[in-house]
Amino acid sequence: MAEIDTDCYSPNEITRPGGKLLAYYFFSSLLLGPLFFLPLIPLLFRYKTMRFSFDDQGITLKYGAFFQTEKRLNYRRIQDIHLTRGLIQRRFGLANVALFTASGSAGPEMTLEGIPDPDALRDYLYVWGRKAREGVSAAPPPSSTSDDEVLSLLREIRDSLRDATRESG
Repeated sequence: MAEIDTDCYSPNEITRPGGKLLAYYFFSSLLLGPLFFLPLIPLLFRYKTMRFSFDDQGITLKYGAFFQTEKRLNYRRIQDIHLTRGLIQRRFGLANVALFTASGSAGPEMTLEGIPDPDALRDYLYVWGRKAREGVSAAPPPSSTSDDEVLSLLREIRDSLRDATRESG
């Protein structure tokens, strides 16, 4: 998997689903014919109340008008990420980003709908999920620090620890 440029893509800017999701909900409801309003009403409430939040530790998804649901998922718990694009979703340029954990449940722990660029979000989550599991801070590195500088600093620390253990042993 290629590393992505975290300076170019920041999920922190994503707070709501894209407008195409509302059109998708409406079109999908129309497929039921005269009973289109039955699924449309809850989907409208879901769309209007859905909020995303990405921070340095994980993702929060909130939705619901009458019964509010809030899900929090840390990056280190993400085991797999699936993008699902149905026939109608592809027509609208949408995808579902399903996040799976090792919790043992058959379905995804969290599903994000209406993301403007699901491929970039998937890549971003893979990178930061892997880093969080390896113990590296999930927060993106400051833009002023290059990867080469960080690698150089880590090598210096490794070498000084190696020298210290040789002297004591």
